[in-house]
Amino acid sequence: MALTTNKAVLNWIDEMAAMTQPDQIVWIDGSDAQIEALRAQACATGEMEKLNQELLPDCYLHRTAVNDVARVEDRTFICCHRQEDAGPTNNWMDPQEMYAKLKKLYTGAMKGRTMYVIPYSMGVVGSPFAKYGIELTDSIYVVLNMCIMTRVGTAVAEVIGDDFVKGLHAKADLDPENRYIVHFPEDNTIMSVNSGYGGNVLLGKKCFALRIASYLGRNQGWMAEHMLILGIQNPAGEVRYLAAAFPSACGKTNLAMLIPPEHYRKAGWKVWCVGDDIAWIRVGEDGRLWAMNPENGFFGVAPGTNEKSNPNALASTRRGTIFTNVVHNLDNNTVWWEGLDKNPPENAVDWKGNPWNGKTSDVKGAHPNSRFTAPAKNCPCISPKFDDGAGVPISAIIFGGRRAQTTPLVYQSRDWNNGVFVGSIMASETTAAATGAVGVVRRDPMAMLPFCGYHMGDYFKHWIEMGEKLGDKAPKIFNVNWFRLDEDGNFIWPGFGDNLRVLEWIIDRCEGKVGAEETAIGYVPKAEDINLEGLDFSIDTLKSILAVNKDQWATEAEGIEEFYTKFGGKLPAELRKELDTLKANLK
Repeated sequence: MALTTNKAVLNWIDEMAAMTQPDQIVWIDGSDAQIEALRAQACATGEMEKLNQELLPDCYLHRTAVNDVARVEDRTFICCHRQEDAGPTNNWMDPQEMYAKLKKLYTGAMKGRTMYVIPYSMGVVGSPFAKYGIELTDSIYVVLNMCIMTRVGTAVAEVIGDDFVKGLHAKADLDPENRYIVHFPEDNTIMSVNSGYGGNVLLGKKCFALRIASYLGRNQGWMAEHMLILGIQNPAGEVRYLAAAFPSACGKTNLAMLIPPEHYRKAGWKVWCVGDDIAWIRVGEDGRLWAMNPENGFFGVAPGTNEKSNPNALASTRRGTIFTNVVHNLDNNTVWWEGLDKNPPENAVDWKGNPWNGKTSDVKGAHPNSRFTAPAKNCPCISPKFDDGAGVPISAIIFGGRRAQTTPLVYQSRDWNNGVFVGSIMASETTAAATGAVGVVRRDPMAMLPFCGYHMGDYFKHWIEMGEKLGDKAPKIFNVNWFRLDEDGNFIWPGFGDNLRVLEWIIDRCEGKVGAEETAIGYVPKAEDINLEGLDFSIDTLKSILAVNKDQWATEAEGIEEFYTKFGGKLPAELRKELDTLKANLK
């Protein structure tokens, strides 16, 4: 029974069904009864396993195909009419050619299967930020994940208009050679085939919320960014909101769910998580930037998540969660992963479905990219503003990367355009976890390199234009680096909850409460302005990680110059000017 009478929606579904040829079509209304029935069905076919309902109520385990465990950037395409609009950082194919190729893969792909129709909202239904989509899929796993990650069901179907984002997903044969995740930004369409892994098939996530939304944002005058949103409440009860972008493996989720150090907690400081991954940002009626998290859940990496690194994330997984590619502990029917604790189960099944003994096995039990999909409402520090359709006002934007040297613990840009420059040169050094050489600088502007739905040079220009719109109401822009190393390769700054000390300085700067020292790269804190109370950390060590080394930055400037050549004539003149200023400051 269709949940809408919208002709554009129904005609498109008919067209996709004629191509994929499912045995039946089921609309997802988002009700508890329907979700429960789908869980039971997935368990009956072995697609999912029900976990210990006393210890992990409403939690389930799923394993993907062994060849289908992560986002596939080389199979991800932006198909717009002109190749130059996709830019040098995206894979491109002519839309007609791609549609023809996909049609062959989709034809009959759902024979013998059910097509599920998922009407979903990115953002609170009816809010000024909200955008709506429909995902068609033949995977119950996808349905259940979308019901956690987005707002799904009847309420969405009632408000969906003709401008909805169309999403078609078919598992087909899970053939990696014919795996495609394709975006047609000019057609508001996403097509995914031959994958069952979350990042490739939960089409509301990176596909809609970043690639399609970044394109819509540029055309409509707002921004879709790969940013967490965090509220910091001081002892007086005032809350200031920050948005922050980090490449993967830089502690984004940990920062989003930060637990203040003990003496901050005792003084009355609190931290609120509004979002851990994506921010949609627009200019509010008051002329300031307002941000909203378009998602409804967390799609987090399991390995390394534990009571010490991120107790709030761990607590979020204790109910209503789907675990993917982790270890199944058979003794108590729960889950385990590397870095959870020091007690790996001995009677277990690894992520590939093989018997596994954590005490004797020399292979990892959980895949390094194994995941949990957890409802955001489970998070102990979820913001009271989480469901506020108006979003939250942003005081500061923070960029960050993983650098052993060069970049200080924190610095502030001189102004908005300089801040856009700081975001555009964001970089991390490769760690041993990544294949290839260690210490190679990888640039990932605004952490958007894999997620920008159009030419990155135009994306930088959009940032600069947003600054012009905001004028003196623009938030201040900062850069942080928690990852400075000493001579022995140990981290110097303690990180985790102690990062609040740096965030406090950032808020003080936004409110004009503290000064700073001007350097070649921007404003750096005076060491005595960062609160070290209750921390065994010397002011001299702090000074060492706030220092700006001109020789290192001269090398950095050469790397930026080389990176910028990628964007050719599309690099905004404002960024070229910022690079020239940096070079002059270093002389």
